[in-house]
Amino acid sequence: MKAAVFAKAGQMDVQDIEKPTIQQPDDVIIKVVRACVCGSDLWAYRGLDDKAANSENSGHEAIGIVETVGEAITTVKPGDFVIAPFTHGCGHCAACLAGFDGVCQSHTDNFSDGDQAEYIRFQHGQWALVKIPGQPSDYSDGMLKSLLTLADVMATGYHAARIANVHAGDTVVVLGDGAVGLCAIIAAKMLGAKRIISTSRHADRQALAQEFGATDNVADRGDDAVKQIMALTNGAGADAVLECVGTELSTETAMQVGRPGAVVGRVGLPHTTKMDVTAPFYRNTILAGGPASVTTYDKQCLLKAVLDGQINPGKVFTQTFPLDQIDAAYQAMVDRKAIKSFVVVSD
Repeated sequence: MKAAVFAKAGQMDVQDIEKPTIQQPDDVIIKVVRACVCGSDLWAYRGLDDKAANSENSGHEAIGIVETVGEAITTVKPGDFVIAPFTHGCGHCAACLAGFDGVCQSHTDNFSDGDQAEYIRFQHGQWALVKIPGQPSDYSDGMLKSLLTLADVMATGYHAARIANVHAGDTVVVLGDGAVGLCAIIAAKMLGAKRIISTSRHADRQALAQEFGATDNVADRGDDAVKQIMALTNGAGADAVLECVGTELSTETAMQVGRPGAVVGRVGLPHTTKMDVTAPFYRNTILAGGPASVTTYDKQCLLKAVLDGQINPGKVFTQTFPLDQIDAAYQAMVDRKAIKSFVVVSD
């Protein structure tokens, strides 16, 4: 089968590799219909992560058709159309029962990898997979895009808002204008935020942020951004801050723009060497967040919201590529020509 493989910084290759097989009773083999590139995939592509040449790529978002199931699988069957979340919760451990399946306690292989491929082996599929009614041919291209966001970015944006305890009437700051940040704006609006401050420096992303519900935008960074956000909130700070980048600057900004007692919902993959916890102590800033509870949110509300047309997160996909052009899909995001690259794998 064909699969995208990380060759070196700045180069993704498509290679013929062995098709995956059932290895454990709770495995599911999925024929991938659509996949995509995540912002976190770009860390290695840009040479910012230490990743060995020719290692498996970091693609971790897919929708597809169940081909084969292990003997322990009873919730899905061959032919089912499914969302393959990047998290692999069990549904019954303390973490999953509390709504934190992104950090399931039943196993250590909780995260997907290698989803930019024709077939994937999805571990622990009994509870984690999310069935989509019907078949891919029943849906428009736009709907397939929105369904694919439920494998990660829409659920991750929702996690940022939920963990930051966004309530009706709140003022919310969203740090990050990538797909997760844009989906966090959707989530904040879903939860009733009255004012949503986006932080984009790019016209296309700013326009989409506004379409999704942003009421204000701050394009500056660092101290200037803090000053502007505080001015917009009459010096009080926001009720909730959604940190969707993971850099040291974004994290530092997040800790400064919330009011005393505000929650910082942190979902950006951390790339910080250290964090000063003294300043937030004296502001009673609450720091929360981590890997998203993808299956929980999809089953509770997000799949229905997409199918009902309540939200349209698939608009974060602004360019489409076949699997054979995976390197171009990555490069388009690096060059900021695409907010998020949509990858067509099969019909």
